[in-house]
Amino acid sequence: MVRDFSGSGSGGSGDDGPGDGPGGFVRRLHPLDWLAGGLLALGLLAVATGLLPSGPAAEEMRRVGPLVVFLGTVIVMAELTGRAQVFDVVSAWVARAGRGRYPLLFGLCVLFASLTTITLNLDTTAVLLTPVMLALAARVGIAAVPLAMTTVWLANTASLLLPVSNLTNLLAADRVALSPSGLAAVMWLPQLASIAMTAVCLWVFYWRRGRRGADRYSPPGPPVAEDPVLLRICSVACAGFLLAILVADVPLWSASLTAMVVVVVAFAVRRRQELRLSLVPWRLLVLVPGMFLVVETVNAHGLHELLESALGSDNGFLGMLRSAAVGAGLSNVLNNLPAYLAGEAVIPVGNHEQLLALLIGVNVGPLVTPWASLATLLWFERCRWHGTRIDMGRFLITGLVLSVTGTLAAVSALALVS
Repeated sequence: MVRDFSGSGSGGSGDDGPGDGPGGFVRRLHPLDWLAGGLLALGLLAVATGLLPSGPAAEEMRRVGPLVVFLGTVIVMAELTGRAQVFDVVSAWVARAGRGRYPLLFGLCVLFASLTTITLNLDTTAVLLTPVMLALAARVGIAAVPLAMTTVWLANTASLLLPVSNLTNLLAADRVALSPSGLAAVMWLPQLASIAMTAVCLWVFYWRRGRRGADRYSPPGPPVAEDPVLLRICSVACAGFLLAILVADVPLWSASLTAMVVVVVAFAVRRRQELRLSLVPWRLLVLVPGMFLVVETVNAHGLHELLESALGSDNGFLGMLRSAAVGAGLSNVLNNLPAYLAGEAVIPVGNHEQLLALLIGVNVGPLVTPWASLATLLWFERCRWHGTRIDMGRFLITGLVLSVTGTLAAVSALALVS
């Protein structure tokens, strides 16, 4: 029997117990919940006091509305898909297909994590795939850290190809007026370059002989889902969602909403008890508008001029490298989403290559510090829950190597296709 390792919702704080009052709820809030609430409060305070004029604030909220709908619906869909054991079954088949040989397993895990990130977004990989892969490692005797690092690195570096892969992609695609297929046509080579560089660093630092543990592992038995009907429905819904965003000219939020409704209805019929409010990623739905308002406020009071000087206006290769480096550096100091928002605001409207280079920097670059991307923060939380120890010194040093080499490779690839 395949066990469901997907755990709790990606953004909720958990359901209230029978005897919980407001004090109990407050005690259960995660530090990220406090951060999200604090950012929203600061943003609203900036609007109320006039630090951020109402016009720019309203424009930011009009822009963030469809993004919030997309983000909420796609994460609920992914969470329920995980509970339907789609990831468990696929990971078990990956381990079986590896036939006990680490090089083959390595390639399959890179492919699995990359496809999950590309099609369902990086937070899905961090939240749902991490516990599945770690549980699989324990079940078949595979070293946990190589699988964990594969998950977190590819959650970031494999998030360039489609708008759905990363919230920053949605913003960039809207800015340069690219459809999902249009963005993929521009970013396919940078995406391949970043995944290839990630695979090289993973093998050298974590998977090669002497780092990964034993030379062979024992493949698991055939996966058996608890509810095959639910498994098939969720798999088809995810496939239909991907097909819709690539082929049909429909807004991302409507495609994700439709797929989520299909999955929710299936659960309502077959496992109604799984449908809880904690499935909704409240933290992200509060964090995103709050971050937009705060970044717009800071931009209006000095950051804009500082970044104008740092980024410049060169749309050539050197300007692309400069923008990517600033985006990666700012992401590791702050976080990749505010780094992108602040950088986007100062890049000239016609400089599409410079903007896409910034996108590479904030997607591939935030690998050094634990807070550089939300996906990395969520990944650390899942590893801690599972009991997997991550050596911080090694994490920082190897992440720095990949951040530099992966960003450079992806920007060079972008220059070739631009």
